[in-house]
Amino acid sequence: MSITKLCRLCTALLVSAVVASLVSCAATSSLSILEPPSSAQGGKNADLSSIYSSLANAGGKVISLDPQSSVVRIYAFRGGRAAKLAHNHILTAPTFTGFFYLPPSGASGARFDLEFRLDQLEIDDPVLRSTLGSAFASKLSAADVEGSRKHMLGEENLQADKFPFVRIHSLEISGDGTKFAAKVQVEMHGQKREMWIPLSVEGLPEKISVTGSFVLRQTDFGAQPYTVLNGLISVQDEVVIEFKLVGG
Repeated sequence: MSITKLCRLCTALLVSAVVASLVSCAATSSLSILEPPSSAQGGKNADLSSIYSSLANAGGKVISLDPQSSVVRIYAFRGGRAAKLAHNHILTAPTFTGFFYLPPSGASGARFDLEFRLDQLEIDDPVLRSTLGSAFASKLSAADVEGSRKHMLGEENLQADKFPFVRIHSLEISGDGTKFAAKVQVEMHGQKREMWIPLSVEGLPEKISVTGSFVLRQTDFGAQPYTVLNGLISVQDEVVIEFKLVGG
């Protein structure tokens, strides 16, 4: 075989190899793109009612928490060098979904879940503000309240349109009698953090009334508290969440 023919044959073999490699890579990429989501991803937002229905069928008692008899309040505080010109705020969750499960083994094996939507929060109810003392005594107009909603829940802060849910899920419960400590996972602004919170519990096993409170730092969840004029007026990073959850 001449050198010229040999070169042509080598070139043809090289081109074939490259084409085969490209076809193989394309097939692999297509398989990766079409791969279905993992079971963990698919079950991330599993319906709480279904979860607790399954727990009830396994034994023990499931208690549905009642928003009408319960209280969930969020306190946000003014900050900045000119804080006295601003206002403290109180947000409430008039509706939520929540369940408590008490297994046959007792409270140490219990679990609970609570979720509510940021875009359904009520902000600065005047009647409620009037009961909270001088720190909340300022009178707010409808325009003030709407401005607060935009600043705290809008694109510059908690982005309620993009991340509407706050979810609280118990991971571990310890304690006895009426005093307990719960390790919870809090999901907000698309991020999850764990913390321990104290709880006071009454009414078990037929019903439940649980009270508690904890502090969240918005920056821990990747949210930037509202600020204006280079920090002259702002919302403090720390917010207080307090609750009384009733069911049965």
